[in-house]
Amino acid sequence: MRWLLSTALGAALTGTALSQTAPPFPSSCAGVAAAKYPYTADSAWQITKIASGLRQPRTIIFDPLGNMLVLQATSGVSVHTFGADGCLNSTKIIIQNSGLNHGLSLTPDGKTLYTSSATQVWSWSYDAATRAVSNQKTVVTGISQGIHSTRTVAVSPKNPNILLVSTGSNGNWDYAAGNAATGRACVKAFDMSKAPASGYSYNTAGTMLAYGVRNEVALAFDPNGHAWGVENSGDDFRRTVNGQAVDVHIDNPAEELNYFGDPESPRSPNWFGYPTCFTVWEPSLFKDTTALKVGSQFVVTPNTTFNDASCNGVSNAPRLSFPAHTAPIGSVFDKTAANLYITFHGSWDRQPAAGYYVAEVPFTKTADGIYDPVAAADSKTGYKTILTARDPASCVSPSLTQSTCWRLAGVSWDNSGSRLFVSSDNQADGEIFVMKKK
Repeated sequence: MRWLLSTALGAALTGTALSQTAPPFPSSCAGVAAAKYPYTADSAWQITKIASGLRQPRTIIFDPLGNMLVLQATSGVSVHTFGADGCLNSTKIIIQNSGLNHGLSLTPDGKTLYTSSATQVWSWSYDAATRAVSNQKTVVTGISQGIHSTRTVAVSPKNPNILLVSTGSNGNWDYAAGNAATGRACVKAFDMSKAPASGYSYNTAGTMLAYGVRNEVALAFDPNGHAWGVENSGDDFRRTVNGQAVDVHIDNPAEELNYFGDPESPRSPNWFGYPTCFTVWEPSLFKDTTALKVGSQFVVTPNTTFNDASCNGVSNAPRLSFPAHTAPIGSVFDKTAANLYITFHGSWDRQPAAGYYVAEVPFTKTADGIYDPVAAADSKTGYKTILTARDPASCVSPSLTQSTCWRLAGVSWDNSGSRLFVSSDNQADGEIFVMKKK
């Protein structure tokens, strides 16, 4: 999610020059192993593997001098420099912490770095010139634990004091998360300029930007400083009507692209449906109704008290949908927000498997100045696959970091906005690839 997190609103940079000159695009990098798994790239793009042997590289960002920072899950944070050939020429571990598992963000001036574990968020003073951190502080504590352990952190480019922190549900069905006070399945905003010495309590402090988002791992900011999230929705769904259950899980519920808006002025209502209202990807699997279409909201067990239509006006429907179980992990806008790029980690409970790709979602700026996807909300073609596992249907993934294919995770533009970096956190080989349009 990271070009805008590190480079947007460049006028806000204070005292650190922003390096926007990209090294040449390498055709290969000496000493880097060949890609572990076969892939296919769109013909408009070139791609080169630039790093291997990393430990579950989940998140990629760039500092103002063009150095690449990588969150390596269960290990820490590394910083990498580039040589004149466009390949990596040095690596330095700046944080060692086995509890780190996903979150990594940097203020636009490049001076404050944030990371997260399952239960806490920390800040460090960061020096891009020396590639070093100091002054570690705990800024958020008490985050609830459950099956979703990753916590995305994202600095607002509009107001760098505002830090978004997301947390997922504690299970496939976390019924208590329908109450915002539980502090699960939600995205909160915290003002770091007012953080108490011991850190904010996640459940009781901060501004609720969005709740009812089952596992919103992929967060991104558009040029207006408005937040977007891509949601991992539920598993193993059966639609029960009048006591008759029909399995709809193979292609439902859809993964969701949600618009959260300005973190300093949250939408009202700010409930996005979970654990009650979900989104349709394949309407034909619903045998009890013909009213549903792609992007429609549905409930698993409709009744006279609450049914599909009850979601309208109560739950914020997604702006766009993606195939079920594809597991979006990272997202980032390009330099002009003409496109949003999303990594899909890949399915575990669908046969044939799905996901394992990078999607390009075209955006436009509307007459009122809002950024919005080009496609309609009921579209199945609102994105283009630009990079994918060669045969995703055959991928077998017995755990989050094990697979017979790559597990795409981090995605970030460099400061020039010309090179797109993508990671795979498969534990067999943590890889990073660089892409560029031809």
